[in-house]
Amino acid sequence: MTISSSLNAGVAGLAANASRLSTISDNIANSNTNGYKRAETSFHSMVISNGRGTYSAGGVRVTSQRLIDQAGSLLSTSNSTDLAVRGRGFLPVTTESAVNLETADIPFRLATTGSFRTDSQGYLRTQTGMMLLGWPADSDGTVPTFPRDTSDGLEPIQINVNQFAGEPTTRMNLGVNLPATETEFGASGNPLELSVEYFDNLGTSQNLLVTYEPTLPANSTDGATNIWTMTLRDSASANAVVGEYRLTFDETRGSGGTLAQVDEISGGLYDGSTGSFQVQLDGGPLDVTIGELGSGTGITQLSDSFAPTQITKDGSPVGNMTSVDVDSNGFVQATFDIGITRTIYQIPLVDLPNPNGLTALDNQTYSPSNDSGSFFLWDASDGPTGDIVGYALEESTTDVAGELTQLIQTQRAYSSNAKVIQTVDEMLQETTNIKR
Repeated sequence: MTISSSLNAGVAGLAANASRLSTISDNIANSNTNGYKRAETSFHSMVISNGRGTYSAGGVRVTSQRLIDQAGSLLSTSNSTDLAVRGRGFLPVTTESAVNLETADIPFRLATTGSFRTDSQGYLRTQTGMMLLGWPADSDGTVPTFPRDTSDGLEPIQINVNQFAGEPTTRMNLGVNLPATETEFGASGNPLELSVEYFDNLGTSQNLLVTYEPTLPANSTDGATNIWTMTLRDSASANAVVGEYRLTFDETRGSGGTLAQVDEISGGLYDGSTGSFQVQLDGGPLDVTIGELGSGTGITQLSDSFAPTQITKDGSPVGNMTSVDVDSNGFVQATFDIGITRTIYQIPLVDLPNPNGLTALDNQTYSPSNDSGSFFLWDASDGPTGDIVGYALEESTTDVAGELTQLIQTQRAYSSNAKVIQTVDEMLQETTNIKR
């Protein structure tokens, strides 16, 4: 009967507003929780078929949903590994307990932000025990190709804060001026020596000893030969000769003092287009640049002074790690006190068709579900996922003012439904009193 349906509708209204009060309470309680996504309760009417001339109240039902696709504002911090996603993507994380158990399959979780710091074992983790996942890079800093539709290639990011790194020398530029007077008749003919430091594969300092020996004319009637023999020796191989070249310089007007010809006696072939050749050191090949023919750069023969003009090389000695940063592309960069930066991990961003279909878990993390759809791993800053922002955390999406307004509305609605129940009770009491 209609009175009974009114009572049921009032009870349903109390339950619905109590459910809405729960979401409001949760939202307000987490208004300062970084990465929190507000929950929302929606009301839906229920209609019961009515006979002619009568009406039965159907009441109300509720559905609650967490709005995971809503992004919060970014808050700047002073920690380089405080990370936030600027876009619709998610950071891959896992639980500390699963890593400590060394299980074969670690759980795959998602998060939009996190304050990650190294623990006693070097793992990047939050205070709540969520560990950041990434693809490990090779020793040369390149990241191999990993499958993008599975989390199998991901592993917990572990930073070795006592890590050492060095870069072997693979290229060297020898810019030297040779004295033109040393190839004239009567010159001393003494070889000129130059020692250049380089770093081997272990970061140890070695030396490449370069000797320039002039070729003198046979008699005083001959002019200057303008010919030198350049010999390269490697200290790592007990000063063994690794290359020997005959250098002939131009003496014509306009091109005087520039390289005219380079003949290989031993060592790699000289490439006139690049002005370089390759020698084999104890630790591997070294590309040496002395300048193109006729260019005037690199080795020259001018005046009467011997002086290095431009000696450059790559490589570095062994250094200590000083800091770790994450760039917008998700590359975890380790910086060393010798001035080099090396990629050690890459953090992908996870995308799903329906983020609101994710299963919400503790600590602002989520897990994929049938409702969310299949996930795909993208490179940060490439695709629809957005990029990664370091030194930042995502704030809660709770609007306290809006939640308090809804709280007032919910309280009034709850009181009104309670009033309906009270009124139905009074009407039933009047019906009972008819018999008296």
